[in-house]
Amino acid sequence: MKTLVIVTHPNIETSVINKRWVEELKKYPEKYTVHELHEVYPDGNIDVEKEQQLVESHGNLVLQFPVYWFNCPPLLKKWLDDVFAYGWAYGSKGGDKLKNRKAALAVSAGIRKEDYQEEGRYRYTLEQILTPFETTFRYCHADYRSFFAYYGAETESGENVPGQELEPTGSVLDKSAQDYVKFIDNL
Repeated sequence: MKTLVIVTHPNIETSVINKRWVEELKKYPEKYTVHELHEVYPDGNIDVEKEQQLVESHGNLVLQFPVYWFNCPPLLKKWLDDVFAYGWAYGSKGGDKLKNRKAALAVSAGIRKEDYQEEGRYRYTLEQILTPFETTFRYCHADYRSFFAYYGAETESGENVPGQELEPTGSVLDKSAQDYVKFIDNL
């Protein structure tokens, strides 16, 4: 079955990393369904039943987003709150739609990898910051398969805005996109 990639970026057109990842995924429509939440729900009103059916019609699930304030963009949080409902994603009454489904994250972080270390500037690893997502998937009995990340190059003064993507060179960007596809293929 195809992999569903839920892309949540409030301004994908100005994105560098996430936009390039989406372009790469769209080269393989037989393998991936790219579902861009801000395009489908510009008003933030999520059609929960439609989203649940979309998840059910795919094998694997990947959530792709830029890290915003050490979390996900608000629309993805709303999507998780609405779609992963009691009785569907968890609970004693049929809440098994994510059971054994392979799930993963793909994130772009504006902060350098070395700053995401216990000895680093922010004292937490990206893995630690993404723990709530892993815990959510595990709570729903999904098969959490970790995350794929692109780290940015925040300046020492911290001048870039959280979630902002600093532009890499073309070869770095292409390699990241190809590595992302391999990551998904190996879930």
